[in-house]
Amino acid sequence: MKLKKLLPLFLISISLLSSKTKAQTEGDIFFGQAIVHDIYMTFPQTNYWDSLVANKPLDLYLKGDVTIDGVIYPNVGIKFKGNSSYSNPSTKKPFKIDLNEYGSTSELDGIKKFNLNNGFKDPSFMREKLALDFYNEHGLAAPRCSYTRVYLNGIYWGLYMFVEEANKTFLDDRFGNKQGNMFKGDPSGDLRWYGTAASSYYAKYELHTNETANDWTDLVDLIDNINNSASNFQDSLEVALNTSSFIRHWAAMNLFVNLDSYIGSGHNYFIYHDTLANKFEWVSWDVNESFGNFNMGLTNTQLKNLSAYHVSTPSTNRPLVQKMLAVPSYKSTLTDVFCQWLQYDFSNAALDSKIDSLANAIRTDVYADGIKFYSSADFETNLTSDVGMIMGIKTFITDRRNALIAELFLNGCYVGVNENSSENNPFIVYPNPANDFITINFNLTQTENAIRIYNSLGQEISKLTSQNTSEKIDISEFPSGMYLIKVNENGYSKFQKIK
Repeated sequence: MKLKKLLPLFLISISLLSSKTKAQTEGDIFFGQAIVHDIYMTFPQTNYWDSLVANKPLDLYLKGDVTIDGVIYPNVGIKFKGNSSYSNPSTKKPFKIDLNEYGSTSELDGIKKFNLNNGFKDPSFMREKLALDFYNEHGLAAPRCSYTRVYLNGIYWGLYMFVEEANKTFLDDRFGNKQGNMFKGDPSGDLRWYGTAASSYYAKYELHTNETANDWTDLVDLIDNINNSASNFQDSLEVALNTSSFIRHWAAMNLFVNLDSYIGSGHNYFIYHDTLANKFEWVSWDVNESFGNFNMGLTNTQLKNLSAYHVSTPSTNRPLVQKMLAVPSYKSTLTDVFCQWLQYDFSNAALDSKIDSLANAIRTDVYADGIKFYSSADFETNLTSDVGMIMGIKTFITDRRNALIAELFLNGCYVGVNENSSENNPFIVYPNPANDFITINFNLTQTENAIRIYNSLGQEISKLTSQNTSEKIDISEFPSGMYLIKVNENGYSKFQKIK
């Protein structure tokens, strides 16, 4: 097996969406503020709620006034949004607001349309925020997210996630170009081939820009390249899709186990034809089911141990990832992205302090939310531990990271499981590299430590127990190579070069 070089412990990554990306300005101030915003929606109609409900299946806005952080925006469009987040019996419904629906030219820091998501299925109120922040911090095209208190006709309606709309403003910011077609992969954007007729795709995708022209030729061509280029698939795909960017989106979907996405349910994304580069760009969307909240019949253990190369069954229903995995260079790039992010970015050391900071910022508003989906005690519990089948945020990060590191080790990616954790150096191994002996010094509280050593194929080749604070191990018979040394059953691991 060809082994990749061990990545440096501290890795700085600079990611670009495309060569056309311009400096972002719209929304930077609003989303950059580390505060919980305030949004007051005021309706003159006494039966406004009934009107909102009646408008939902018609996809119509209701006129109302909105005050955001003290600034009044009169005569804006307000409507309910969502599927399962809307259809539950709670009165805490999600909203979409368009400041310009009724002819106004008002903007909120350059933003004209946005979403208020209700935290459905999330006791922590953090899944969507943490995932979207990660996507944006790593140069992926995805909406930004903030928190806001929402009031309806003066009544506090609860804490919401304020999520940027994927529209032409978004496209111009991310790609420096808003002229192309943007399709939403809903309700079933599996990218399978259904023939040359554009009408064959009307019920499976939604066109969100250039609707009047209604030209679906480019989407059909992309799907044709994905499905019907058996002899030169990679060349055909490279012409049509920014594959390096998509692979990073793919890794992020998997890392956060967001199966309500292309790699699982087969939807919840946008794909944008950047006419300057003449390639499609992937846009991640609706990530509120991240951290394994959309289980597709899998147990929590199976979700946390989801393969880095997971393709939903049958794999032919997701032809893009199925066929890309069969190309060694694509699979290698996917592995490298995981390896890079697992070094530090996706770890408790990197994320626990952020989780604590967010919890402190929203705790008062969560407690005051009288119609939230879970209790205040559930909010506190879910920061670290499971609430029913909903996995704890911090423990998910620990278990997910360890599972991926163990799997990727077999694909030439070497990451010290806890080397970047707040528990600094639970044990030390030296020398590195070693020839005849290695010594392990334990900085652990256990009176007895179980030691296991695995080779690069994942095979256990040595197992022993130590009751000492330091243990010297004979490795003179070990072949040269990289070895994984694991101490106890709690995931403490290090990699060691021998000979």
